[in-house]
Amino acid sequence: MSLLPSERDALLPALRELTRAELAPLAEAATPGRVSRELVAALGAHGVLARLFPRELGGSADGAPSATQLCALREAMAAESPTVETTFAVQGLGSYPLLRDGSSQVARRWIPAVARGEAVAGFALSEPGAGSDAAALTLAADPDGDGWRLTGQKTWISHAPDADVYTVFARTTPDAGARGVSAFVVPGDAPGLTGAPIELIAPHALGTLEFDGVRVGPDQLLGERDAGFRVAMGTLDRFRPSVGAAAVGLAQRALEAALDHADQRKAFGGPLRALQAVAHRLADAATAITSARLLVYEAAATLDAGGRATGIAAMAKLHATEVAQRVVDDAVQVHGAAGLVAGAPVAELYREVRSLRIYEGASEVQRTIIARELYRDD
Repeated sequence: MSLLPSERDALLPALRELTRAELAPLAEAATPGRVSRELVAALGAHGVLARLFPRELGGSADGAPSATQLCALREAMAAESPTVETTFAVQGLGSYPLLRDGSSQVARRWIPAVARGEAVAGFALSEPGAGSDAAALTLAADPDGDGWRLTGQKTWISHAPDADVYTVFARTTPDAGARGVSAFVVPGDAPGLTGAPIELIAPHALGTLEFDGVRVGPDQLLGERDAGFRVAMGTLDRFRPSVGAAAVGLAQRALEAALDHADQRKAFGGPLRALQAVAHRLADAATAITSARLLVYEAAATLDAGGRATGIAAMAKLHATEVAQRVVDDAVQVHGAAGLVAGAPVAELYREVRSLRIYEGASEVQRTIIARELYRDD
């Protein structure tokens, strides 16, 4: 009997096929490093984005998004196209705070459009001096009548500068650490907001945002004033296991490519898979992927059951992304020189996998979270 959820088994084959046949070609045709609105629209038209949102807001889910389903979706898409998976994930990451912490007016304004693939969302947390240490952010929210004006810079922002709406974290109380941060919903065309793309080794849609006195009103506050860190962590805890799921999908694709190559490539009088050194490398990869997959879905199940998942979510993200890095490296090694050719599937996976160990909390940060949870006194 499988320990994996039946929800995953039901989603995976069909979604991998949809991604391979319909979505991946759109990703491949897109301008590198920029949002593909055609891809976002297709994710909406095929009902993939709708799975993130409740029916009353144009989605297809019963209530809040299921962490288990989110993991299954990201695993399936990552196994066929990391670009498709990343686009889907950022749509969820950028809009989840609007659903969870925004007013009913904010949710009705943005969530149906995101679910239909008509609006692009972004999550603006990181800054030049505040990445994994999110409590150190300095984007200023200065009082302005009944609202605030945002001044400063954000960087490494997914879907910047192309998003229609951002969840933005800014400092409403100076020198207060995590307790002085508030979250806001900011339209992408807000006066005073500009941005530029960042060119990365993998062509993901990331950029910088410049806030030159961007006005936000009290109706744009997400949650309570100075409670933005809680908004950020609630979102990241929900999505962190699914980063692990994406890593599992990417690693699975690398293993499949290595298995095929080792079966077809002849060396020393037989297929590569007959060589013990190669066979053992493949066996270790398969074992590591299976263990990572089980941990990811255990974390998702904990979240869906309403349990405290901070520690196990960090474990899932840490273990799965580290496994993916090793598996992809092993897949390139099995391919030999063929794995280094530009455009080869494993070469592209090698380029894509590196960011997984950094974004949404680097591996070192996950270890710190896990250690802290070990000493937590409930």
